[in-house]
Amino acid sequence: MPTAPGAPPSTHHTPVRLARGFLTGAVAGASLAALVVGTIVESVPLFVTGLALPLVYGALLFLAGAPRRAREAAVVPRTALAVIVTLEAVGGESSDVPVRFGLTVVPDDGAPFRVEFTQDVNLVELPDYRPRGVVVVQYPPDRPWQVRIVKRPTPEWADRAASARFDAVPGAGAARWAEPPEGRADGLVALLGLLVGALAVILLFRADLFGTDPSSGRDGATEPRPSASSTAPTTVVSSASGTVSLGPGRSFLDKGELARALGSFTEGGRARRALTLVVQERMLTVVFLPSGTPAPGFAPGALPRDRFPALVEEATTTLGVRSPQTWQITADRLTGSLVVRVVVTGPDGVASLETNGQGEVVRRAPVR
Repeated sequence: MPTAPGAPPSTHHTPVRLARGFLTGAVAGASLAALVVGTIVESVPLFVTGLALPLVYGALLFLAGAPRRAREAAVVPRTALAVIVTLEAVGGESSDVPVRFGLTVVPDDGAPFRVEFTQDVNLVELPDYRPRGVVVVQYPPDRPWQVRIVKRPTPEWADRAASARFDAVPGAGAARWAEPPEGRADGLVALLGLLVGALAVILLFRADLFGTDPSSGRDGATEPRPSASSTAPTTVVSSASGTVSLGPGRSFLDKGELARALGSFTEGGRARRALTLVVQERMLTVVFLPSGTPAPGFAPGALPRDRFPALVEEATTTLGVRSPQTWQITADRLTGSLVVRVVVTGPDGVASLETNGQGEVVRRAPVR
């Protein structure tokens, strides 16, 4: 695209713009996935996170763009005469009709340039605009494609437009400006971010999805369905995850149950590092750390599992949840140190407590 004198180069496909598009897509994907997964697993915090995430991101994006908007607002727009080359109504059902204008702008102190843009025009004023007509326009000198026709110019400029005569349209070979359209690369990057954001949420809460209905076999045909009469644990281990489900009358809070289940996740005598681990009454799920992943992960055998029964007892009796219905222990180490959370749900709502890697309580969130 030719450049007009004094205009900055286009920044259409800069890395910053592509990164912003990827991040926007990732936030949208994560938000939608959080809403869906939160509804399926009946997790109020996850559902609320899905609602709040785009609002927080929008606020941060607005604040980040404040300096740029301030710089643009400080630029004094230029006023010039322009000749209407083409105009076409492109739709509209109300009294204001969107009109696509093609103008040749003739600045007093610069070379003419062509520009195309869309501006709403009232039906009553539409006959005032015609090809070869002269109008008064304003535009930021650093963004010439943001031209706007001045509908009520000052008397001086109105007189100049009325008396201006052009025997031929000036600037036949002038530079052409049009607002850069969204490129294909922007759409692909945003779509990639959408998929990555949704996949990240599904992967992180995959254990919760399995834990809601162990007998449904959501992991595919490779996960066998234990019979109702069986009391032996059912173990399924793959390269990416592992699950252990107990039979009726057993619990992972029973002495030795969790240690035996974690022992089934060893590989060649070597314990595999985990990204997340979720313990429920009769379901244990581990998402293993993929090779080459920068997350530190943790060794499942190093968890303070001896503290788990006491932590569940504390969460169900001291955080204001009357008649607790379900409990869940989640351990993860995406960054920093290991974090263990105990979440309890009941008719009153959701409460939780958080501990460090030694099982010491560092934060409580009672029912509100």
